[in-house]
Amino acid sequence: MRELSTVDRKILAKLQGDFPICERPYAEAAGQLGISEEELLQRIEQLLADKVLTRFGPMFQIEEMGGAFVLAALAAPEERYDEVTALVNELPAVAHNYRREHALNMWFVLATETKDGIAEAIARIERDTGLAVYAFPKEREFFVEMKLEARL
Repeated sequence: MRELSTVDRKILAKLQGDFPICERPYAEAAGQLGISEEELLQRIEQLLADKVLTRFGPMFQIEEMGGAFVLAALAAPEERYDEVTALVNELPAVAHNYRREHALNMWFVLATETKDGIAEAIARIERDTGLAVYAFPKEREFFVEMKLEARL
């Protein structure tokens, strides 16, 4: 991993939870950081390209917008693990795909624009991989705010 510049560290520290809500949020955030909007956008893109960030964007309450999400898992045979990972990750609905040391060794989140989209995504994964997908819907919501320190 590359060494982060002071500006990159300031961006990471500033944009965790305090992103401006206005007509030009990137311009506003850039002004608060003492850089141009163009530089901020370029630095965010580079942080994503370098895998310092895996995602940059808002967190939505998808159910309030008519969508759905679910934690899902499957048991991928070791000799097919990479193949199954590629098939699962082809779906735009798949996020946070992680390997686990468990009989169900692949865990991922499915997020869809409609409630029916979950069943459709599961059916496609099962069809494409030939493996059963186990869905674990949310029973209750917890808010855990986690901000990671980017030491300056």
